[in-house]
Amino acid sequence: MPRKPAQSNPAVGIVPVVRNEVVPLVRDDSIQSLILTVRGAQVLLDRDLATLYGVPTKALNQAVKRNAERFPSDFMFQLTREECSRSQIVTMNAGRGSNLKYLPYAFTENGVAMLSGVLRSSTAVEVNIRIMRAFVAMRRFLVANAEVFRRIETVERRQTATETKVDEVLARLDSGNPPPQGLFFDGQLWDACSLVERLVARAKASILLIDSWVGPGTLDMLAKKRTGVAVEIVTSPNGRVAASDVAKFNAQYPTLSVRVSGKFHDRFLILDDKELYHVGASLKDLGRKCFAFSTMDPSLVPAIKSRL
Repeated sequence: MPRKPAQSNPAVGIVPVVRNEVVPLVRDDSIQSLILTVRGAQVLLDRDLATLYGVPTKALNQAVKRNAERFPSDFMFQLTREECSRSQIVTMNAGRGSNLKYLPYAFTENGVAMLSGVLRSSTAVEVNIRIMRAFVAMRRFLVANAEVFRRIETVERRQTATETKVDEVLARLDSGNPPPQGLFFDGQLWDACSLVERLVARAKASILLIDSWVGPGTLDMLAKKRTGVAVEIVTSPNGRVAASDVAKFNAQYPTLSVRVSGKFHDRFLILDDKELYHVGASLKDLGRKCFAFSTMDPSLVPAIKSRL
C-alpha cells in the first residue's frame, strides 16, 4: 500500500518526505525562538529537538537513556513543575494541551552537541550544525545587549519599589492615618490624583488649597469632597479660576470660593484647619512631573492663614 505523504511543519521549517529521512530546511532564527533560559542556562526542550530532528520525542528520550553516561546534569536535566509553569514555557505549550503528561527534559548546548553522536544520522549532524549556530548567535546577542538588559532590570526594580511605596501611602490613607511623606514620579497620573482625591475626601468641614496655578483638573479633584464641605482656593493673579468654572462647580458641589494672593510660592492643602500638607507640584500638573508631598505640623495653619 502506498504511504501517504507527510504534512510539512512550517513552524520549524522541516519538511518530512516519504523516505525515513527529513530534508533540513531549518532557519537559524526559527531555532533561536525555541531557545529558553532555565536555571541560568540557554536550553532547548526535548520535544522541540525531536521536531527539529524529525523523530518522536519518546524515541529521542529513549536514545538518551540508553546513553545516560553521556549526559551529565550540565548537559541535560528534567524540568520541575514550577519551571514548566513559567510564562515562557507556558507560551511554548500553547495549543499543545495545558496538562503535561510528563516533565520535559532540557538540553544545554553541550547536551545538544552530544545528541548528534547518539542519534547517528546525517540529518542529526546537519540539524546540530544549525542548532550550534543558533546558540552562538544567541550568546552574541546577549553579550551585545547586556547593558540594555541591565538597565531594563534596574528600571523594573525601581518601578516595583515605587509601586510598593505608593501602595503603602494609599493604604495609610485608607486606614485613616495619613502618611508623613511620599514621592510620585512622572507618569503616575492615576496614583497622584488618587492620593489627592483621598486626602480631599478626609475633610469634614473645610478645605483650603493654596496653589498658584489652578486648572479644570484641580476642580475635578476637589469635587471628590464630601457633601457640605466648603472649599476655598487661594491662587496667584495669573492662575485665577474662570468665574464660569466656579459657577458650574457651585451648581453641583457647593460651595467654592476663590481669592487671589501673590504671597505664596509653595502649595499647601489644609483640611478642617487640623491637617496640613505641603504638595510639591500644582494639582493640575500631578502625574506629569516628579513631585513629593509631606505632612506638616498643623500648629502652622494659623500662621499660614494669617498671610492670606
